[in-house]
Amino acid sequence: MEAEVFTCGYSYHAQRFHTHYKTGLPLYLFRLQTEGASEAVIDGKTHRLGQGDLLLLNPGITYELFVDEYETTSKSRSISSGDYYLICGGHWMDQWWKRGDKPTLSRIDPGEQLLALWRHLIIEKQRPADKQTGELIGCLLQALCLSLERAATESAPSYGRSFTALRMKRFVEEHATSTFKVEDAARQAGLSVSRAVHLFKECYGKTMLEYALEIRLAAALERMKYTAMTLEQIAESCGFGGYSYFHRVFKDKFGISPGAYRSGERRE
Repeated sequence: MEAEVFTCGYSYHAQRFHTHYKTGLPLYLFRLQTEGASEAVIDGKTHRLGQGDLLLLNPGITYELFVDEYETTSKSRSISSGDYYLICGGHWMDQWWKRGDKPTLSRIDPGEQLLALWRHLIIEKQRPADKQTGELIGCLLQALCLSLERAATESAPSYGRSFTALRMKRFVEEHATSTFKVEDAARQAGLSVSRAVHLFKECYGKTMLEYALEIRLAAALERMKYTAMTLEQIAESCGFGGYSYFHRVFKDKFGISPGAYRSGERRE
């Protein structure tokens, strides 16, 4: 058994809820809080969980989860908790877990790509079992584990300035090849434009527009190599707006025109 999913899904609780593994988890358990709040007791230590909090728990850890009333921003009390969950195991999982320290609790920015991968895994798990489905589930599980590990690593420390900057970085990555404005990324992070620009540059050593340009050029290179799209189509689809701008920034970056690069005159 390389990697196997025993159960996965999305759950939402609007009433009190409690589950526990007081004698220790038999398998790996991952849980991502996406809405509301809950409380987890892990090896006797209590953690209040909010949106973006990710649990990565290995077999043997004692675990309890409580969903109860909590105070909202309007000072009223409510019961609301939504999460993606996954219970899995297998030889690949054991090897992956041993490769490096995994944070028990981290706060990540659950981008749409990561959630889409989790949803895909849920859908495949619901299909009738066969060899092809089993292989696909194993591959999706491995991809999700690696994506969660990277998200947890990039989010450390979990709270504060680096997390806010990471939210903007993820926003740029998701929108770089379409219409992209710095104002939109700042709004996503709840910052003024000037503060957002300063924080991003401080954390990553480049501006949001410079980072967006790197992503656009990488996407253009991929489409030049592996598609039959014209250079004009590539320029448009990668967010450059037009070929003349694409030609200029490509040549500035690589010292060669897009047409020459595509025809094989590549510089090592």
